[in-house]
Amino acid sequence: MNKKPNPELIDNDNPEWTAQDIKAARPFSSLPATLQSKLRGPQKAPPKVSTTIRLSPDVLQAFRASGDGWQTRIDAALKDWLRTHSPA
Repeated sequence: MNKKPNPELIDNDNPEWTAQDIKAARPFSSLPATLQSKLRGPQKAPPKVSTTIRLSPDVLQAFRASGDGWQTRIDAALKDWLRTHSPA
């Protein structure tokens, strides 16, 4: 069953890649660092640091149950705690 594509979904300015296009593509990491930084643009905030922490099962379950972005909400909760407490 061949269906005709919906003409409203065809973007002539951004055509679907062919096998030849995919074969000729280069990974972003292979570009010169100066070009990578121009394409990425300036960094808006310092990067977050990946780490491993141990949390109580009930805390983890509650944050995960709140849906996508739960790790960001944990980060916000810890930042809020730091505003009122001394980490030392």
